[in-house]
Amino acid sequence: MSSSIRISAETKRKLEAVKREDETFDELLDRLAITRTEEDVREMAGFAAEGIDEHMEQKRADLNDSFEARTSGAE
Repeated sequence: MSSSIRISAETKRKLEAVKREDETFDELLDRLAITRTEEDVREMAGFAAEGIDEHMEQKRADLNDSFEARTSGAE
């Protein structure tokens, strides 16, 4: 049994841009509709082990320091 859905021309254009050459629209929508669990996201992220918060804070501080140095004329 099949169904029809209405989408705008803009949405169709966006879907066509991400659709694989050998993929039907049904397969595309099925691929995009996969529900990701929090565990799935953690596994895909891999790098997000313990300590990521501290790492991100340090990188932000480094960027802020770099920006301040460039805007104040100091190196």
